[in-house]
Amino acid sequence: MEIQVDGLNIRYKVEGEGPKCAVILEGWGTNIEVYDSVVKDICDEYKVVTLDLPGFGQSDEPNEPWGVEEYSEFVLHFLFKIGIKEADLIGHSYGGRIIIYLASHLNDLKIGKIVLIDSAGIMPRRTPKQKRRIKLYKIKKKLLHFPLVYFFFPYMIDNWMHNQGSEDYKNATPMMKKCLVKSVNQDLTMHLKSIENDTLLVWGDLDDATPISDAHIMEENIRNSGLVVLEGTGHYSFLEKPDVFRNVIRSFMITEE
Repeated sequence: MEIQVDGLNIRYKVEGEGPKCAVILEGWGTNIEVYDSVVKDICDEYKVVTLDLPGFGQSDEPNEPWGVEEYSEFVLHFLFKIGIKEADLIGHSYGGRIIIYLASHLNDLKIGKIVLIDSAGIMPRRTPKQKRRIKLYKIKKKLLHFPLVYFFFPYMIDNWMHNQGSEDYKNATPMMKKCLVKSVNQDLTMHLKSIENDTLLVWGDLDDATPISDAHIMEENIRNSGLVVLEGTGHYSFLEKPDVFRNVIRSFMITEE
């Protein structure tokens, strides 16, 4: 299905006919199909909403660089437009950033339980070596973009720029690169203590995108939280051990009568 929200065409799906609603917010650069297995895990008890966030999957990009705050506002506008004012929230990676922001700020959405899967939101601590590399990168970038230098070596410079940064950054469009930079520089650690919802943290111990140390920080700071580690899995832990994940999420979200 498609709907227009704030002037953007947004692709979304609604599955299941349960009495409660669950909303799944996707990770950076993914699409709603990635989360089909999570939908199936709970759609017998929930009405489950998934959407391609602006700039993800088949949805329109934002018209200007967005950070976590802008994406969070958009999610509220989307949910209210389709008539949802109360929901449990499930977020993977970047989707977790949005949920942390929403759950720690006053808004009109009544949030129930929260599931954060390999969630982003913690600013990584940089080693002295990494700090030196970043400083050197900024100096090179500034030098290489002098008009005269770029005039003589445009292809070499463009190729060097393309090879910098993460895979997410390399694969992003110019607008989404700006959104990614704006988002990853927002540390949400200070907001964690404001979250009072029952929160399940699910993590892969081999996750190299949002390391297990992030999970421990979240568990320490979110009052009503618990951590389940899926051993031998990475950033997509829910796909790597789907049966274990299914049991974990159902035991947390679905209360047997």
